[in-house]
Amino acid sequence: MTTASDAASAQVRLHSTDIPARLDRLPWTRFHTLLVLALGITWLLDGLEVTLAGSLSGALKDSPALAMSNTDIGLAGAAYVAGAVSGALLFGWLTDRLGRRRLFFITLFLYIGATAATAFSWNLWSFLVFRFLTGAGIGGEYTAINSTIQEFTPARYRGWVDLTINGTFWIGAALGAVAAVVLLDPAVAGGELGWRLCFGMGALLGLVILLMRLWIPESPRWLMIHNQPEEAERIVADIERHYRQRGIALPPLQVPALRLRGRDHTPLREVFHSLFVLHRRRALVGLTLLTAQAFFYNAIFFTYALVLTDFYAVPSAQVGWYVLPFALGNFCGPLLLGRLFDLVGRRIMISATYLASGLLLTVSGYLFQQQMLDVMQQTLAWMVIFFFASAAASSAYLTVAETFPLEIRALAIAVFYAFGTGLGGIIGPTLFGALIASGERLNVLYGYLFGAVLMIIAALTQAVWGVAAERRPLEHVARPLSQVSDS
Repeated sequence: MTTASDAASAQVRLHSTDIPARLDRLPWTRFHTLLVLALGITWLLDGLEVTLAGSLSGALKDSPALAMSNTDIGLAGAAYVAGAVSGALLFGWLTDRLGRRRLFFITLFLYIGATAATAFSWNLWSFLVFRFLTGAGIGGEYTAINSTIQEFTPARYRGWVDLTINGTFWIGAALGAVAAVVLLDPAVAGGELGWRLCFGMGALLGLVILLMRLWIPESPRWLMIHNQPEEAERIVADIERHYRQRGIALPPLQVPALRLRGRDHTPLREVFHSLFVLHRRRALVGLTLLTAQAFFYNAIFFTYALVLTDFYAVPSAQVGWYVLPFALGNFCGPLLLGRLFDLVGRRIMISATYLASGLLLTVSGYLFQQQMLDVMQQTLAWMVIFFFASAAASSAYLTVAETFPLEIRALAIAVFYAFGTGLGGIIGPTLFGALIASGERLNVLYGYLFGAVLMIIAALTQAVWGVAAERRPLEHVARPLSQVSDS
């Protein structure tokens, strides 16, 4: 019979582990590549969903069932983001309690079901509800996926890998744009059937991803904290065995073992003390970075189609083609700049990309207001701006994921994603939808300037208080709450 004292002693089990050091010494091989593909593809789903909302705006407005206005388009974007915020908080808390692997399946199931249901929306409110639930699935994915990837990736690759994965959002954006153009073509499916098939495509892609994830183990770092060091050891030993079987020699360990006190979960009181007292300066940096990029991105990207149709008279069925160069700039930014975040350092590169984004948006916004840009020049301006902004936005998630302790990593991502996206991501699309609906370029410029100022403030905040986390083990960047002092 297990007594209360037995349960309590199990929760304070002490053990030493060298698992973090063993994971960090691994060379990059097929294991890491497959892990990144199976998990990082979540960002592709998000890119697909966000792009569909923009590229399909004309069809959604013309739909007999939905009959959406410009303001409704902005509201739909806000509903998706509100769902992502709610999902991040709920599933982020569960990810730290129940494990990374369990949650990245639960959240994917939610996404598949909700985006499939979106294809069958019968009126505006059903569409908004299903968009909210789709966002909840994606928001939950962020926390589980980012935690898992951070905890498996060797420290010397962490920055570039994280940024590149986030950049795959734009592969999804390109897929969504092309799908919208093809399926909205009356010769293929047409407006009403076409937008429904586009959302159904997202559900089919989710099913493929589900199969890709079946082989992925639980994070050994999570297991070693949660009283399962033997299972963590088995997973890491199995990974190392594959290296040795291929004749790859592993370097000796350079970092001493950690002494940890196992736990079943982390009380919310300790969570908030760690986030807002122990690491309050890091919390300020993370909140500022995520809020700025959320407003900047969501305000512009959820409504770019309205700018093209209302100010440049681009036919709604052709909007998707303009996303492709836009997506190319966004994907190339993290891909080409990512290595510099590991080599030059987080503080310099994060500040530089945020600052460049803000300044470039200011200039292009002024040119837009003065009617000095045609549609191709406007698209090229967005392409250049978001080359830097994409790397900046990706680095915000990297910052939050690696600068808080292991026990609360997923919830930290969720909390700051929720605050930042709630402040910037919900307000942004709604505000810009209204500004564009006014038909006045000057009003749109005011929105661009506000987003630019937020990015510049974030750049200065990172320059002053940012953490130099490049090439350092996660446990050195943020000491685990469970770690026992050698003294």
